[in-house]
Amino acid sequence: MSVAHAPAARLSLWPAAAGRLLAAVALLGAVALLPWLSGADPARTVLRARSADQNPTPAELAVVREQLGLDEGPFVHLAHWLGGLPRGDAGVSWVSGEAVMPQVGAALSVSLTLMLGAFVVTAVVAAVVCARTMFLGSRRRLRQDCAGTTAAVLAALPKFLLAAVLATVCGVWWGWFPSSGWEGPQSMVLPSLALGIPSGAMLGGLLDQALPAAFHEPWARTAYAVGLPPGHIARNALRRTLPGMLPQLLPTVVALVGGAVAVEKIFNIPGLGRLALEAAVAQDLPVLQTATLALILLGVSAGVLINALRHALLGRPLRDGALPALHRPPLIPPRSLRWITAACALTLVALVTAGLLRDPLQVDTMARLLSPSLEHPLGTDALGRDLLARLGHGAVRTAGVALAVTTLSAVIGLLLGMAPRASAGPTEVVSTLPAVLAGLLIAGVTGPSVWGAACAVCAVGWSPYAAQTAALLEQERASGHIAASVALGAGRPHLLRRHLLPAVVPALLRNALLRLPTTVLVLASLGFLGLGEQPPTPEWGRLLSENQPYAELAPWTVLGPAAALVVLSVLAVTGSVLGRGKGE
Repeated sequence: MSVAHAPAARLSLWPAAAGRLLAAVALLGAVALLPWLSGADPARTVLRARSADQNPTPAELAVVREQLGLDEGPFVHLAHWLGGLPRGDAGVSWVSGEAVMPQVGAALSVSLTLMLGAFVVTAVVAAVVCARTMFLGSRRRLRQDCAGTTAAVLAALPKFLLAAVLATVCGVWWGWFPSSGWEGPQSMVLPSLALGIPSGAMLGGLLDQALPAAFHEPWARTAYAVGLPPGHIARNALRRTLPGMLPQLLPTVVALVGGAVAVEKIFNIPGLGRLALEAAVAQDLPVLQTATLALILLGVSAGVLINALRHALLGRPLRDGALPALHRPPLIPPRSLRWITAACALTLVALVTAGLLRDPLQVDTMARLLSPSLEHPLGTDALGRDLLARLGHGAVRTAGVALAVTTLSAVIGLLLGMAPRASAGPTEVVSTLPAVLAGLLIAGVTGPSVWGAACAVCAVGWSPYAAQTAALLEQERASGHIAASVALGAGRPHLLRRHLLPAVVPALLRNALLRLPTTVLVLASLGFLGLGEQPPTPEWGRLLSENQPYAELAPWTVLGPAAALVVLSVLAVTGSVLGRGKGE
């Protein structure tokens, strides 16, 4: 870098640094307000967490208030807590009375280890998903588009359901690995599989859609013509497409440190996500603030490293504005794709239509956990309610809310990603924030409701799209045709309409469709905690959450909604492939 460019580069770092600081301060301030926003008496909540006392006396509550200094207000507590951090003192837990820093440090080390295991599984699954494209593309034999059904099926698998199946089959029945606890390297195998398989399918699907454009570039055709081995071409194509996908590691893999709450509960893992959730529910402010700060520091550190790796992979062409633009070649959709799409659509329509003809709220305690039959084609749940009826009546609500949340999150992410310097900090901070914590903060203001849960998911769900938009726009702006258009007098509206948005929106749409089932499950987890959709309203995610404890005894209680979720995901992905084929 020349001396003239160095001051400008240093100045360009300030917006991102200021964004990180402001986002961290805002998040810590919101967490500090949680006990006062919730509407519940913090002293009562803490005392209940300490001793399970449901009816404490006013004198007992007064003693707790005095001990914790609740009358001083949230910001005095926040100032005391921040003042102790330089000395390594994060205070003591309001519930247990133990020092906070050792608790959070131990939980963070466990979650980081689990994240690394999940990352290995993610990389392997992503490689398997895009292996066909890598093989054919490196040999100039890629003519047919990828259907994407494998990635859609694996990405739609609920992590907590996959964790329960792995714990039961591989842990209890076969005894291959521990099904509970955290005792050694073997304890991380099953939870890493449960977390890494859906994440790997999602990232692999995104990479699989980007690789054909790299194999279509002039360098790939020249390399093949001069006889370079396919492995060399494949490695360079991977290096060309990885920078656009790397930002997705932050909200997909790194976020598992705080977002793997359900899996940590199933395997009884003392991770940071579980610790943060328990602290939030008990309003144990010192523990919650320290855990939140750890997630913020992790997100910022990972974001900086990922950004540095992106720039190292792209190298000088990115800095010099000479990066070739990636243009996806026209590929023929598979012949079977129309049949798969039609079959998925007919299956969903048949399930919904048949379910709407039944009563989803009728309770029959004499028909609890009945297996599928002519009377109950999908069986019954633990209260004797017909699962087909609940599946059909919950379809519109599930798909409608999830689609609205996904659309709004993608639009917010697109808008924020178009200002990468200002949005880099908030994106890194929000990426590792569990949606459950956002749900607790928002429910404290709006009260528990389906729309409050939707707002909570939107509050954290925009980060993957913002990261993807910023990365793709940076690469597109560094391409030669953008410089040529500017030299010919093209203004910002023209560049945005004709070059930048067409380079970003298709990839963003694919990302949104792959994340649609995840949105359903996150909304369900908030409803299961009493922050979203309330029972007995039928909703697919809630069906999975409610029936997960009976998965081993009555597997049909979760197979129905899980299969419907997979079919919805496959339908969305295959429909987008057919639409892209018509566009090409």
